[in-house]
Amino acid sequence: MALARTRAVALFGVDGQIVDVEAAITNGVPGLHLVGLPDTALSEARDRVRAAILHSGENWPNRHVTVSLFPASLPKRGSGFDIAIAVAVLGAGEALPTDACAGLVMIGELGLDGRIRPVSGVLPAVLAAADSGADTVIVAKGNAAEASLVPDVKVVAVGSLRALLARLRDLPPPEDPDDEADVEGPAPHTDGLAARSKARRGDLDLADVRGQAEGRKILEVSAAGGHHVCFMGPPGCGKTMLAERLPTLLPDLERGAALEVTAIHSVAGTLPAGQPLITRPPFQAPHHTASRAALVGGGSARMIQPGAASLAHRGILFLDEGPEFGGGVLDALRQPLEEGEVVIARSGATARFPARFTMLLAANPCPCAAPKVRDCSCAPSVRRRYLARLSGPLLDRVDLKSRLKEVTRAELRYDLELAESSEVVAERVLTARDRTRRRLADTPWRTNAEIPGRELRRRFAPPGQALATLDRPLADGRLSARGLDRVVRVAWTLTDLIGKEGPTTDEINQALALWEGRT
Repeated sequence: MALARTRAVALFGVDGQIVDVEAAITNGVPGLHLVGLPDTALSEARDRVRAAILHSGENWPNRHVTVSLFPASLPKRGSGFDIAIAVAVLGAGEALPTDACAGLVMIGELGLDGRIRPVSGVLPAVLAAADSGADTVIVAKGNAAEASLVPDVKVVAVGSLRALLARLRDLPPPEDPDDEADVEGPAPHTDGLAARSKARRGDLDLADVRGQAEGRKILEVSAAGGHHVCFMGPPGCGKTMLAERLPTLLPDLERGAALEVTAIHSVAGTLPAGQPLITRPPFQAPHHTASRAALVGGGSARMIQPGAASLAHRGILFLDEGPEFGGGVLDALRQPLEEGEVVIARSGATARFPARFTMLLAANPCPCAAPKVRDCSCAPSVRRRYLARLSGPLLDRVDLKSRLKEVTRAELRYDLELAESSEVVAERVLTARDRTRRRLADTPWRTNAEIPGRELRRRFAPPGQALATLDRPLADGRLSARGLDRVVRVAWTLTDLIGKEGPTTDEINQALALWEGRT
């Protein structure tokens, strides 16, 4: 019995696990038998692999072929196992030296013509291969730039099965038109509207917002410390305009954060074409009709996909018309707001997706959405029920709250001359973040919003005299224990923005007013 082995990677969320792909040729009914919990797309590899091998000028073994994916109890999905299966089958048929492929990790889909096509999730797959000790990974040409982001791993990009076999046989590459063809990466799951929206955001500037000086200041504090925001106000007051300009105040992602964000978008298939590394903070704005799975992620055990919360990792999650979201949908964000990750458990599989984002909520004060407060016909009880859709535990996790008012004619006429540009404000944000980074240099955190409550109280507690101003709000129940931590975090951000050594009573009072929405 001939036996050959190579390796591939199975993904669960953004975590990967090495899979041994073994092929054995035995006597029996001719055909390919695939074992090891493959999904439908992987089961269809039988036909793709056979056609690709024959089209590449190789012989298909006219005997019974068994391909095992180990560990057998681990669910596997997708077409990224194709080239590993094809090479293992040819190795078992003694068409390849088995020692040439045993130590390689192979990731790619096969076309019927033998061309190797790119797949989603290559970056986390190569990271998993590197963590397992692999030193060489085979990928499609369309995935080469993404795979090359991982250091200390040799990435071999090939365009066809014929070219891969020549390399494994230590032969010169063939003159193969399939191999020479330019193979593009998998198409991102976006539509024309999303692409136009992204292009439009690239031209946005904070100076475009007339009026709402308070709202612009809150955005600056949020960007400097990574704090969550809730804007409430009548339609047309500028809530959406402000939210869309928050990304323009954020600095570029650091290398580690950029790899995290890119890995999530690679798994989701939303990695922008021609951009192997995402260097700007992402901006996600799901519609208020989005389901809980669309917001935090979901799917079957064999295909768990990230939601908008994870796609906004290290960036902005904008939830416009917050009270219009379905019951319980927004409350599903409470865990990621606290833990910075989403855990999706299914029978036989658990996936973890990073989800450390800045949430920006926007809401109208009533369901009638009258453009002027005096035109509202809603009864007080109707307004209370409408705003009660934003639960107390959710709002308790929001650091900055503000009730925006209608913009006056004077502001519309003159405020544009006084409004600062995004470039000017972003410089102050960067300076404040540098001060925060130096203070947190010996910790794993980089923004004030990331500091856990216990460390905030032990290592970064303001003077007792400054905290005394919070005794009354704590005593009368206006401020919760969680709210206390959030007030202190905002006070540190205010301190960093003005360059002081530590929070005083002034910064604590300002932070409390921002938390209560009294500014």
